[in-house]
Amino acid sequence: MALSPTSRKNIPDEERLIVALDLPDASAARAMVDRLGDSVRFYKVGLELFMAGGYFDFVEWLVGQDKRVFCDLKFFDISATVAAAVKRLAGRGVSFTTIHGNDAIMEAAASVDRGDLKVLAVTVLTSLDRGDLDDLGFRCDVHDLVLSRARRALELGCDGVVSSGLEARALRESLDHRLLVVTPGIRPVDNRVEDDQKRVMTPARAFENGADYIVVGRPIRNAADPRQAAEAIQAEIAGVFR
Repeated sequence: MALSPTSRKNIPDEERLIVALDLPDASAARAMVDRLGDSVRFYKVGLELFMAGGYFDFVEWLVGQDKRVFCDLKFFDISATVAAAVKRLAGRGVSFTTIHGNDAIMEAAASVDRGDLKVLAVTVLTSLDRGDLDDLGFRCDVHDLVLSRARRALELGCDGVVSSGLEARALRESLDHRLLVVTPGIRPVDNRVEDDQKRVMTPARAFENGADYIVVGRPIRNAADPRQAAEAIQAEIAGVFR
């Protein structure tokens, strides 16, 4: 009998939900954090807030609020530059960061002294489907590309990957539980909002498929009551791991 792909890592249930703060500025992001209160312990801050200014002041504020932080900046440059960027980010109290790129970039990012900072390699963005990969010149199947990139990331010293829940089960079957799997593109069952995410999954199904963490943005951020929406997802997570 095959072992369950459900995450076995010792992660507090309430930290498995990462809320994406894709908001126009740090003031709006702080207001959302205050509104969510203790319903959320982990936040993702990405390029939109980075370009708004005050990014690292906001990161420091989040850490000071006893929140975990995922700096989703998807570093992609020559390997020495990516390594230097990861090294600079270490020591700021950040938990996760993301990198793109080839073997040399992944290896360089993983090789620096980074303390508790976990390096996640992006496999295939959840906004991309088969047609998009054709446009980019990738002739292999999405599933095969994700597995290939995840396997290389693990071999080169990365801590985990960002991957759709659609591929999480295959990652567990192929690479067992050594790799952290962070899954974006999460949509509650009753969410019917059209957006740019094409490869999506419900919170419970993502965890049942093997995700360690899920990233949720719009279904919480755009809800009539964001805290209530976050609490509903937290309850769903608790139901999976109870």
